[in-house]
Amino acid sequence: MPIHQTSLHALQNRTIHRAVLSNGLVVLVTDNPTADIIATRIFIQAGSRYEPPGQAGLSHLWAAVLTKGTEQLTSQQIAERVESMGASLGADSAADYCLLSFKTVSADYVEMLDLAAQLLRSPAFPDAEVELERRLALQGIRSMKEQPFAVANSQLRRAMYQSHPYALPSLGTEETVMQLDRTLLQTYHQTYLRPDNMVVSITGRIAPEAAINLVEQHFGDWRPPHHEGQVLPLPTLHHPPFTPRPERVVTQRNTQQAIVMLGYLTGAVKQEGHIALKLLNTYLGNGLSSRLFVELREKRGLAYEVSAFYPTRIDPSHFVVYMGTAPENTATAQEGLRHEVDRLRHTPLTADELQTAKNKLLGQYALGKQTNAQIAQVYGWYELMGLGIEYDEAFPRLVDSVTVEDIQYAAEQYFIEPYISLVGPEVAVNLLETAC
Repeated sequence: MPIHQTSLHALQNRTIHRAVLSNGLVVLVTDNPTADIIATRIFIQAGSRYEPPGQAGLSHLWAAVLTKGTEQLTSQQIAERVESMGASLGADSAADYCLLSFKTVSADYVEMLDLAAQLLRSPAFPDAEVELERRLALQGIRSMKEQPFAVANSQLRRAMYQSHPYALPSLGTEETVMQLDRTLLQTYHQTYLRPDNMVVSITGRIAPEAAINLVEQHFGDWRPPHHEGQVLPLPTLHHPPFTPRPERVVTQRNTQQAIVMLGYLTGAVKQEGHIALKLLNTYLGNGLSSRLFVELREKRGLAYEVSAFYPTRIDPSHFVVYMGTAPENTATAQEGLRHEVDRLRHTPLTADELQTAKNKLLGQYALGKQTNAQIAQVYGWYELMGLGIEYDEAFPRLVDSVTVEDIQYAAEQYFIEPYISLVGPEVAVNLLETAC
């Protein structure tokens, strides 16, 4: 079977070999012989963003059941095979992708790749395993309802994203998970598990040509769905548009502390301001030296915990600052968070503050690529997100190029009126209502 292949140079003098099989499957191989370990990440362009309406949690259930049986192997046989090699195997789902990952010594790599191919190409989705994992998902959903942070985060996303799939937790809801079954899993698998919708990222002690040949042997004869000689396209996503309508959402709960969150809708990963927002997230909420920690916890004593997060998303993302505080401090906490975000629109960072944020972000980025598994994850993720593996080399340059003016422009563009989410006892709710 013919392969179209190119080689691209990336950071740290690594050569990443990129091949596209004739069936559309993308293979990335990084030869890293420092340890006798080969890590593989198989990305599928699926995840909660691709779940049909009313089927939230389907990707999570798919990942939970994928490794529990094939047409030839039972769940117990799969577990015994992996354990006998001292390997690791797991599946996961996220907002923008699903993932099968495994790690093993080089001597056992062929056997583990063969097992991965069986799981992806002929999963059994046994009824008993589906029902067990469905019950566990329901338990997880009910458990999250008892966690103030999870409740605050969930209601904030619902308010921000409305009918978009990002609005719902990855586990789904009790209502949607109750409707999931083996037939829906099979349909989801048949729809998105196809070679032209996958990226295989391999890092470790293996020659790139040998790795690509092995992937071709196990996946090369897998054809995308055809009709009358034409490859059938993937389903077109029809996400309903959402209009920013900042609001306040409150859940009264008899908790020891109140959780206050402020959320701002932002752009997608490829839109303007993404890198500036990553730096703002680092400056505001990353670590004990972050602005929120120093100003609101150390100086003012308001916070049990305080931070920020800004996930990378294919569709519009969200920037969140939050605090866990004593209920009687709720209004002051909300005001403090709002003040720290608003000041970014009016008061430029100093050159030193920006450089410190850059150093911290780039340092953490470098530390996130130390192991074979981390390297395979980064390259595969960039490829799937449409950024390309070249982005690994471009990212530090993009960070270095951000100016104080870029930071302030991003703040002015996105940090206008926040969504506010609160979970706490009656006193906290009353104080926030009075303050707003």
